This record gives sequence, C-alpha cells and structure tokens, in this order.
Amino acid sequence: MHLSTHTWMRPEPLEVTLRRASSLGYTSIELAGEPTRYHIGETQVLLKKYDMSCWAVVTIMYGSRDLAAVDPAQREATVGYMKSLVDLAAGLGAEVVTLVPCTVGKLQPKASPHDEWKWVVQGVREVALHAAEKKVRVAIEPLNRFETYLITNVSQVLRLIDDAKVPNLGIAFDPFHMNIEEPDLIAALRKCGDKLFDFHLGENNRLSPGDGNLDWPLIVQTLREIGYKGGLAFEAMPPIDRTPNGGFGSEQMEAEPWEVDEGTLQFLKDHASGVLRDDFYTKLLARSAETILPLIK
Repeated sequence: MHLSTHTWMRPEPLEVTLRRASSLGYTSIELAGEPTRYHIGETQVLLKKYDMSCWAVVTIMYGSRDLAAVDPAQREATVGYMKSLVDLAAGLGAEVVTLVPCTVGKLQPKASPHDEWKWVVQGVREVALHAAEKKVRVAIEPLNRFETYLITNVSQVLRLIDDAKVPNLGIAFDPFHMNIEEPDLIAALRKCGDKLFDFHLGENNRLSPGDGNLDWPLIVQTLREIGYKGGLAFEAMPPIDRTPNGGFGSEQMEAEPWEVDEGTLQFLKDHASGVLRDDFYTKLLARSAETILPLIK
C-alpha cells in the first residue's frame, strides 16, 4: 500500500499539488476527472520531476453527468465523459478509474427503479469494456444517502458488478461514506475482498485520518487481510463553520484563489466547503500522512 491524494479538493496548478504531496511522503495522485485540465505529456513531465505516479482518475459528477438520467443523450454523453477518463488514466499509466454512477447531490429518482438500474448497468458495462481494452480497472464508489439515492453500500456495488458481468469491475471504498451507511465498517471492508480496487482516506467527519473516531490501525490491518496493495487516497473535506464559533471559516479560504471554473467551484460549495488556503490544506495532508504512513511502512 502507498499514500496517494486526490486533486479535486483544491483546484490549483498540478505542480503545486505534486510539490506539496511529495514533500509530505505521498507517492501518487488520484486526478480529478476533468480531462481538459491535464495534458498527458505535460503531466508525465511533472510526475517524473517529483518522482510521483498517477494511481487513479476519479469522476467528478456534477451538472448533467448521470448514468441514471432519463434522457438517453445525457446518458450517452456521460458514458463518453467516463471513457475520456479511462483514456486519460491509460495515457498516464494509472491503474484505476473510480466511478460514481449518478450526479452527486441528486437525491430523487426520475424514473422507475427497474429502468434506472438497467441504464446504470449498461453504462457501467460500456465504460468497463472500454477500460478493459486499455488495461485499466474500474472501481464503483458508493456514496452516503445525503449525496445520492442510488448505490450507497458495498452489497449494491457487488450486485452491480454481477449484473454488468465485466471482470475488471470492482469497488472504491471510502470509510467516510460507509461509516454512515454500513452497520459494520470493518465487515463491509472484508466483504469487498479481492474486488477492492481503490481506497479513500477520510474520517467519520470527513476530516483527515486521526481527527475523528475511526480505528485506522484496524482498518489498515483489514486491508492487509484482504490483500489490498493499492493506493490510499487522501480525501478530507472540512466544512466551513459560518457561525460565530469560527472553527473553520473565511480565514481558511484562499483570498485570491487560482482560476476555478464555475462547475468545480459549485461542486466544492455543495460539499459545504470551498477553495482552501494553501497552508491550511497542507496541514490536512500532513495530518493524514502522520496518521497513515506509520501504519503502512
């Protein structure tokens, strides 16, 4: 196992991300799924400069991206978007594309359960077949009920894998989400078995590992038991405290943020956060490394 980090939580020039992460003991990144943001050749140069690798690429499901959409053209466009992430992953030598099937924040169905499940299975299968040709695995990530109504636990992902019938499909496990949805977090992790393809690092409160109540020594021990050898990708997202209590508020926000597109900025706000100040964000990554690195060395 090795320490990795997502890039979606702080949109910034990739070199800034790589310089910070490599200095803290991270050895790979999991890229935000925005293909136009990353030129393969330029990204390869930066990865080599900081002795980092690209472990995975993750879908960013906002706007019209939705495999369960009623509109077939919308579903087709979503499949095309996901295939472009597979191409990006393959071009950078990444092993995994982590996929959330539906728009994050969509909490009400628009069609029957039968139709939505059929559309999601078809879409996931098409993406996975494309990924198989590129020798990339696809990991389906279940989210908590406050971010989606569809695919919220490990059993549902395993059913999706069975129905799609493509061998390179697996699970991305985020303990922040599964701490909410699974009655027994460790049992759910064991249930993944050899289908665990990706693992995200977030506390029960979505802060850095060590700043919540999850049992990280037991989690890492269980990962070893089921034979997981991939990346552990940092994904903390502290909420903004807008009350007089302070805590995490405007003083932690970037005064002059990097240029951020409207969709990305809204996605961050929808997660109760925003563009974090560099020093504050660095402390989050340092705390995660401090907690996890001694457990995996």
